[in-house]
Amino acid sequence: IITEYQLFIKRTGDIILTITALILFFPFNLLIALLVSMTSPGKIFYKQIRVGLNGETFVLIKFRTMFDDSEKITGPIWAEEDDPRITPLGKILRKYHFDEIPQLLNVLWGDMSIIGPRPERPKIIEELMRDIPYYSRRLKVKPGITGWAQIMGVYDRSVDDVHNKLKHDFYYIENMSILLDLKIIFMTLWVVFRGGGH
Repeated sequence: IITEYQLFIKRTGDIILTITALILFFPFNLLIALLVSMTSPGKIFYKQIRVGLNGETFVLIKFRTMFDDSEKITGPIWAEEDDPRITPLGKILRKYHFDEIPQLLNVLWGDMSIIGPRPERPKIIEELMRDIPYYSRRLKVKPGITGWAQIMGVYDRSVDDVHNKLKHDFYYIENMSILLDLKIIFMTLWVVFRGGGH
């Protein structure tokens, strides 16, 4: 179990890495923002309510990768492979996880950590907790931009996927440490470089 001291180191590391990344990525972020606005009508950023530590909600921010109002009729639904709601630019941003760079702001604000289980939407969590009562254990740690489940290539497209993902999330929660976080960071960089996003 991670100690209070390690949690302090984790948070300090989050802040240092986040501020450094935001400065380094600033020109790149401007380019992405310009491309998003030029290639499809709608807002540059996509904001969505997600569930974080201890069930508290927060507003997650990403670069928009779907056509505007793509869930207006359907409501929150699972992302699909070759999802028609995703813009051509969005496919590239997702492939290399560039759409997630603005979540560094969520880390800076304290809603997220760089490493942790992915935060999910309230409606979907309500459905999952009816089917998987122990899902709430996942909310005992701060959610992250990347995590053990993501680098294992597990993505939510169905309830069966969630069961598989939970195994990896619980592995992380039960083995949280600074060394494991460092391992996940290096493995995430490899996933990004080879374009392993969805």
